[in-house]
Amino acid sequence: MGFIAFIILGLIAGAIAKAILPGRQGGGWIATLILGVVGALLGGWLGGLIFGANLEGFFDITTWLLAIGGAIIVLLIWGLITGRNKTAR
Repeated sequence: MGFIAFIILGLIAGAIAKAILPGRQGGGWIATLILGVVGALLGGWLGGLIFGANLEGFFDITTWLLAIGGAIIVLLIWGLITGRNKTAR
């Protein structure tokens, strides 16, 4: 997968992860991009390590699920580090 496709995948995965998790998460598009790219890296690494997944195709459902799952993990860790509440006030 090319660099631009990886950035687009990360941006979309980060946005989907923010939509899935309840509550308010801070950050704009830049934070979403960083979250998604880091999450895609984490999800791809864990998927390759645990499941032996091959993440070469942009339109492969496995690639998307692992990227979104990784972004959710990164978002949860980010919320623990920054101390944000899960519910909006």
